[in-house]
Amino acid sequence: MPTVAAYAAASATEPLAPFRLERRAPRAHEVAIKIQACGICHTDIHQTRNEWGNSTFPMVPGHEITGVVTAIGAQVTKFKPGDRVGVGCFVDSCRSCQPCRRGEEQYCDRGPVFTYNGQEADGTPTQGGYSATIVADENYVLRIPANLPLDGAAPLLCAGITLYSPLRHWHAGPGVRVGIVGLGGLGHMGVKLAHAMGAEVTVFSQSERKREDSRRLGADHFYAVSGAASVAGQERSYDLILNTVSAPLDWSLYLNLLKPDGSLVILGVPPAPVPVHALPLVAGRRTLAGSMIGGIRETQEMLDFCGRAGITSDIETIAIAQVNQAYDRMLKSDVRYRFVIDMATLQ
Repeated sequence: MPTVAAYAAASATEPLAPFRLERRAPRAHEVAIKIQACGICHTDIHQTRNEWGNSTFPMVPGHEITGVVTAIGAQVTKFKPGDRVGVGCFVDSCRSCQPCRRGEEQYCDRGPVFTYNGQEADGTPTQGGYSATIVADENYVLRIPANLPLDGAAPLLCAGITLYSPLRHWHAGPGVRVGIVGLGGLGHMGVKLAHAMGAEVTVFSQSERKREDSRRLGADHFYAVSGAASVAGQERSYDLILNTVSAPLDWSLYLNLLKPDGSLVILGVPPAPVPVHALPLVAGRRTLAGSMIGGIRETQEMLDFCGRAGITSDIETIAIAQVNQAYDRMLKSDVRYRFVIDMATLQ
């Protein structure tokens, strides 16, 4: 098999560095894609540094991938060379369990085959989008709307769908009050999407410094949260609150802001269990829930919605040689709001 240029982590303690990666020719139902842009997700940091304890090396990260189809397998019907496409967080699933059959492959009973740090059915390790090309089954490839730039669209494949899926599931729209906890790579997409759906949007942030950004992105209200007193008067006000923050927070504080039958949905994964008192739940028949990305059908729906609304991520484009510095900056929240690698810089 031919090798292509990539960047990989050789171990959990080494910086990412140039790497040569084997990519096969497309099989019958597969497409080959020349990658033009790849977003950097915080998951990339967790995985390359083995913070979840399940990493295998060498690892080529990246699951916010956009590019152009260069070749197709003999039985491909959905794409042709030249099509603008994307690959998100997973590239296969069992296709037969109940979640897969209803188009929610992200909840596959056997677990989806993740775009990197996963294994294909034959045991081949998957490698991601910090590379020149990728080959994927046509049923797990997305079509990028013609009016969306490939760099700004790349984070939609993870950050965008991570927020779109719960907003749709919990029926965000006109007359619905939505709260977004955290205005980062995920949160800023939540504000844009909820606003475009017609919801009334409030941002809950840790400081005042993103107040103006929140309004620019479409939020109607903003609170710098430093405890219950900082959101006094907002109790029993929200239908849906999406928590995008992975750091430990007082979830009970946000449960108390929900109306009866409201839902607090967890999107970020804290490093340790978070204690929750039962009283805010039982006192309002409230729900504490979680959500993870979306299936292929819903991801395409999200991309089409973004195409109609003209929504992309706010990005800072970098050369791939800057990826380690970008990781360090992400840990300091020094990006507004998503890094995207220009893969033309990969040699």
